[in-house]
Amino acid sequence: MALRVASVPASHVYIRHLSSPAPLQDPVQRLPDPPPARRDAPTGAPWWPPAMLDPEWITTHDFDLMHVHFGFDAQTPAQLSSVADALDAKGAPLVYTVHDLWNPHHEDSALHESQLEVLVTRAKAVITLSQQAAAEIEARWGVRPRVIPHPHVVDLDRMDAHARARQRETGEFRLGVHLKSLRANMAGIPLLQAAIGAVTEIPGGVLQVNVHRDVFEETGNRHDAELAAWLRAHAGSRLDLRVHDYFSDPELFDYLASLHASLLPYRFGTHSGWMEAAHDLGTPVIAPDVGCYRSQGADHVYRWRQDGALDVPSLQQAIRAAAGQPRRAAAESAGQTASGESLVAWRTRQRAEIAAAHAEVYRRVLSET
Repeated sequence: MALRVASVPASHVYIRHLSSPAPLQDPVQRLPDPPPARRDAPTGAPWWPPAMLDPEWITTHDFDLMHVHFGFDAQTPAQLSSVADALDAKGAPLVYTVHDLWNPHHEDSALHESQLEVLVTRAKAVITLSQQAAAEIEARWGVRPRVIPHPHVVDLDRMDAHARARQRETGEFRLGVHLKSLRANMAGIPLLQAAIGAVTEIPGGVLQVNVHRDVFEETGNRHDAELAAWLRAHAGSRLDLRVHDYFSDPELFDYLASLHASLLPYRFGTHSGWMEAAHDLGTPVIAPDVGCYRSQGADHVYRWRQDGALDVPSLQQAIRAAAGQPRRAAAESAGQTASGESLVAWRTRQRAEIAAAHAEVYRRVLSET
């Protein structure tokens, strides 16, 4: 009999790829996301806010356990405690995967830390994605999480198609920085200045900067006039400026597959699904030394100083290191891991292991309830 899991949220790509890959039979049945109370859910998150995080919903629906991942941003610690109380009363264990130790959308981490306090201490099992995060969680709460890595983000068939297409130009080094809608943890001009300085010294170097219209255009609700002016002033042969709305998944994956390296412009954070998608497509990632990006598998790392300023030499060194691999070799090996195994084979095997690990956690907490 399948384990019935109320996953919060069920439709997010991370949760969808926790299931066993075909043709393996999955022992876990994840309940679909109920429709959210609001009609203007954010782009890419039609499940928000998750209706499952409600004591009444918990009381009136049948499931074996609840597994929380994302979507509790709007819940107060008291509300999360009520959710945990309802689960206890129902006899349904709470499992929590710690994706973020610092919410990348919030400059002030106080609320998120208080939410974590409830979820980590009330969960019957805690999971996280990297050894570094596990060590920090144990140091802060005395709870040792199970470390289960992030599954693939790009669908397996699309990953295989991109590997066969080999979309990278071999005569250039294209470094991508995607500022999206400039969420709270993203750096702007100082990082771009350092990056363009490094790229211009690399033969065939191009810095591609993507940004959403809501930041670049004056009428946008997140308009940054200083950043937009800087981008206009520097756009040219070495800075390829792309202004557009939110990428669809195919557009995002085409973009990542065209890069020789993706630079994460983060000042704080924990783990990155973006990095996993880049790795699915054979694109190296340059990440900051904050959070757990290095432990998660970043290819190159740069530093932020203790005073909050960018360590420019470390960023430029990381960019030069990413550009150091022969372009043709990088393009031809884009569909393979370092061991020569295809990315699709590796991700398929890993996904089966990840699914089995989650089923094991679920069975254990249910046996202990």
